[in-house]
Amino acid sequence: MTGSFSGAVAQAAAAGSRTPGVMYYKFSGFTQKLTGTWASDAYSPQGLRPLVSTEAPPIIFATPTKLSSDFPVYDYAGKNKVPELQKFFQKSDGVPIHLKRGLPDQMLYRTTMALTLGGTIYCLIALYMASQPRNK
Repeated sequence: MTGSFSGAVAQAAAAGSRTPGVMYYKFSGFTQKLTGTWASDAYSPQGLRPLVSTEAPPIIFATPTKLSSDFPVYDYAGKNKVPELQKFFQKSDGVPIHLKRGLPDQMLYRTTMALTLGGTIYCLIALYMASQPRNK
């Protein structure tokens, strides 16, 4: 026996076919060799067969369908603001990127920092209280 593809074909031919006069082979993912198989398996590799019939299902509701030309077409009416925003945010004026838009960004930043600091203090107090023994 050889390790080549022709050796695998010869080995599969020696194994015999299941249909007299015609040999069908498929690649076995388990043994990594060609194996003799039925014609239906040879034409559906690795056992993949369509689960659904290729015929159209019967119509359940007999309502006509609307074509896409029946719907109104909307164009995007807004202006592309991306280039302007890129210039605004890439401007080097010494202000951090998360504070570039002024007061709303400052309020959001300060609120986030206050909640973070408050949560940290609350966790430290809870840890301190949990570490103390209970008084009876």
